[in-house]
Amino acid sequence: MLESDRKMLLKAIRLLEMGDWDAAHQIAQRNPDAYGNWLHAILHKIEGDRSNAAYWYNRAGHPERIAMRAEDELKELAQELEKGCC
Repeated sequence: MLESDRKMLLKAIRLLEMGDWDAAHQIAQRNPDAYGNWLHAILHKIEGDRSNAAYWYNRAGHPERIAMRAEDELKELAQELEKGCC
């Protein structure tokens, strides 16, 4: 994963935490890798669109985490991105 992509996904998480779902969604749509797809799944989970979230979890290679709080999942994703792994 490129450093610029990683930073954009972290920015999307911050935007989402500030309540800007649309801006976060735009960033997720521009990042078609596993981490962008994971964020996309979380966004649709927050939106309440379970079938769309399931689609994006599948694209991300992650099991559905519908029962997990979105805030906790976002923290997990941010930690992965901050490690610079990928």
